[in-house]
Amino acid sequence: MSIAGITETTQYLSFNLDEEEFALEISRVREVLDFTRITKVPKAPSFMKGVINLRGSVVPVVDLKEKFGIRETEKTVLTRIIICEIDVDGELTVIGALADSVHEVMDIEPQDIEPAPKIGTRLDTDFLKGMGKHGDDFIMILDIDHVFSADELSLVSRTGSDAGGEAACA
Repeated sequence: MSIAGITETTQYLSFNLDEEEFALEISRVREVLDFTRITKVPKAPSFMKGVINLRGSVVPVVDLKEKFGIRETEKTVLTRIIICEIDVDGELTVIGALADSVHEVMDIEPQDIEPAPKIGTRLDTDFLKGMGKHGDDFIMILDIDHVFSADELSLVSRTGSDAGGEAACA
């Protein structure tokens, strides 16, 4: 969705990755969890940290910082797992996304959202819906459906279902 498609005040969950503030539409967030044990999955991409057991369901956990080329998320008392829904080929898939910290649910008015900067053709900003203004700060509003390629999403969703099958057999 482009910012032209944002016509109503929308609520966003704000969170930090390294020193930068990001946000997700609250309608895509199911819940926020304290950091918990993550079971590693062999041969998964480096940004795919593994899976967690969420009330009997297997949920893949990804490290957004690592996916964005920042560095691996280190566990602290503030580290959280944001459980969110992403669209994989028209089907909603639940994933967990690591965040250094989670801040608040905030309203951002459509007029306070600017397009993501286009800096030549070498910088891909398709994963950003826009830049939200909150006070004097900018918040990068993620388009969670475009953070990962179709192949990565397929792998992440398969990993969750494969691990679920193995857990059911154990």
